[in-house]
Amino acid sequence: MHEIPALITDLTVILVLAAITTILCKKVNLPSVLGYILAGFLAGPVVDFIPTINDMGTIEIWSDIGVIFLMFGLGLEFSIHKMAEVGVTGFLSAGIQALGMGAVGFFLGILLGWGVMNSVFLGVMLAMSSTMITMKSIEDMGLKEEKFAGLAMGTLVIEDIIAIFAMVILSTISVSHSISGLALAEHIGLLLLYLALWLILGIYLVPSLTKRLVGVMNDEMLLIFSLGFCFLMAILAEYIGLSTELGAFLAGSLLAGTLHAERVERLITPCKNLFGGVFFVSVGFMVQPAMIWKYILPILLLAVVSILGKLLFLTLGSLAAGQPLDTSLHAAAAQTQVGEFSFIIAGLGQSLSVTGAFLYPIIVAVSVITTFTTPFLLKLAEPLSALLQRVLPDAWLAAMDKYCAGKQAEKFTQSTALTLYLKDYFKCLGLYGTLAVGTILLGVRSFQPFLVDLLGGSLIKADIIACAVIYLLLLFLLTAMFRTQKSSFAALWLESVYNRLLLSILMVFRICLVIFLAVLPAFLLFQVNPLWMALGVIPLLWLITQSNRLATQHLQVEARFLANLNERRLADLFEQTDEAHHWLTEQLYVVTLTCPKGYSGNGVSLQEHQWGKTYHINIVKIIRGRKHINIPEGYMPILSRDHIVAMGTLENLENFCRKQAEDGVLPVQGSTPCTLKAYIEGQGNIPESRQLLCCGVHLGSELPQQGKTIRDSLIKEEWSALLIGLERDRLPIPNPESSLTLQAGDLLWVMGSQEMATRLFRLGLLD
Repeated sequence: MHEIPALITDLTVILVLAAITTILCKKVNLPSVLGYILAGFLAGPVVDFIPTINDMGTIEIWSDIGVIFLMFGLGLEFSIHKMAEVGVTGFLSAGIQALGMGAVGFFLGILLGWGVMNSVFLGVMLAMSSTMITMKSIEDMGLKEEKFAGLAMGTLVIEDIIAIFAMVILSTISVSHSISGLALAEHIGLLLLYLALWLILGIYLVPSLTKRLVGVMNDEMLLIFSLGFCFLMAILAEYIGLSTELGAFLAGSLLAGTLHAERVERLITPCKNLFGGVFFVSVGFMVQPAMIWKYILPILLLAVVSILGKLLFLTLGSLAAGQPLDTSLHAAAAQTQVGEFSFIIAGLGQSLSVTGAFLYPIIVAVSVITTFTTPFLLKLAEPLSALLQRVLPDAWLAAMDKYCAGKQAEKFTQSTALTLYLKDYFKCLGLYGTLAVGTILLGVRSFQPFLVDLLGGSLIKADIIACAVIYLLLLFLLTAMFRTQKSSFAALWLESVYNRLLLSILMVFRICLVIFLAVLPAFLLFQVNPLWMALGVIPLLWLITQSNRLATQHLQVEARFLANLNERRLADLFEQTDEAHHWLTEQLYVVTLTCPKGYSGNGVSLQEHQWGKTYHINIVKIIRGRKHINIPEGYMPILSRDHIVAMGTLENLENFCRKQAEDGVLPVQGSTPCTLKAYIEGQGNIPESRQLLCCGVHLGSELPQQGKTIRDSLIKEEWSALLIGLERDRLPIPNPESSLTLQAGDLLWVMGSQEMATRLFRLGLLD
């Protein structure tokens, strides 16, 4: 009979002890994580009357896998949208806590006589809370659905990112014994770039891939696919200088935005519980009573300072972001422990030989103590909040309530047209700019050296091929950066002189950025004079941006990206309400204007007026006496005393009305812009044959419009209808650009008269 491997006996010891200790903790109403740590202490080298672990190296590997599983599971519950929702609050909480605890830890280390470098590392370690401990404590106490839980998790994610960049800074300081500003900025900039590039590509690719594959995968295949994706992301994260923990978390976050998150979460839960339990047991291995006794006073001091400091700074951070006192205290109480990232930072200091050997066991002891206290602090958060409500002056409480109400109100404040334009502007630059910079750096730093090796050292050939590939990709990316929101731009330009100055500055900045990125590859590879190249790039890029085919590809990519990013939210919206498809009639507005007698534009056709191109509105009806001209053609003239019915976004309609008022074209007496829904429902006094109708048409693969751009679809000619919006993968696209290609499965929103309804009915497109 062959000998039982050490791993099997070690797992037997761990699981049996963990089962006993967690059951005991459950009996006395304590979180199971404390039972795991106790099991680790009993199975460790200190307690010799119980079987101990033989192969610690293998258990540590299982522990590392447990961290990856726990972070992956956390990511599945915390999508990118949830991170965005707690972004400001989480950033303030994490930032204030990291700065505060970092300073406290540093000065405390100096007072204890541990030296500058030990004190720097101590400050960073005390600033790191534990995502796994917090998550486990919240889950065990049944608090996962509470508001503070999401806030705490968002703060911890940002703390993990801060920890990664802190490790970069500490490594630079430790190696050079000084801060090299340029090298440090370059390293951090590259990490940020790779992180952004990674997220963008992940959002674009992952949901699309799962849509194609999940229908043919059973539970077993989906489990293997999900875990493979998780570990792949973890390895890639380590390769580009991030951490495996962050990679696993981002893998879960990307899957959390898909429709299959609950199914994946259900499948990986047993694996997460097993390996996660091993991780928490491994923390108990590091409890060394002898070392704790030797440094008992510093350990207790650091534990108390950590708990009180984190409680204070995290509460202040949440309050500064506008969270209520009770929510802030609960979120802070959940994060008062010293986290596992601190072990990694302590190990970094030892590997670089810049910290003392005593620091690692001390921080482990502090972590264990603060881990034990976390559940009790969570229980004490409610009475502590009540105590503060009684003790604090009424003026302070009133000021906090007012500040909190003001911050909450900001979330629901109507965004101005300028704010919306700026968001779209910087989103476009951020999205395509990140991809462009990533393409250049990867091409020059990775692809070109790969080609040199592949071509046997031929540098010239490698440079030419690499440059050609980079510019083929940049051709798509840089032209997309030139694109602008024409409707918003025109409306803002006409609104005020101040807007024109700002828009001009933004336009110049966009052009300069595009030219810089266009020149950069040739300069890096061939040292081409950037000035002469820039002079040739400007007209070339401008000509390329006029390509309708390229514009079509940009729109397709953006529509796919937005649909993937919002896939889960859109699905939830459609499940919650039957009115989900009627978004368009609430977003578009209608106003009726009257042309005065002696109108200066009398006899000028709609095409010559160019209102649609200038103001991005549609004239959907002309009322001439008793005659109603629905969806008028471009050759139709506008006459004095005509009533014109204009449709568009509220901002565009307001700008159109403001400009037309200069020629005496004013809204019909008592008329104000109303929603398209209200306009359609208010046509009761108009004969049915003259009314405007709005309906949705599902575009099947058999229809000739499929695969054509809106410009070439002939919808207006063949259906007597105006396309005013569409839904793709449940993503609403109002006022789509004419270059957008229609796809099978799109829901087209069209407007027209009874003639449109008759044609659609004959074509079998209406029920």
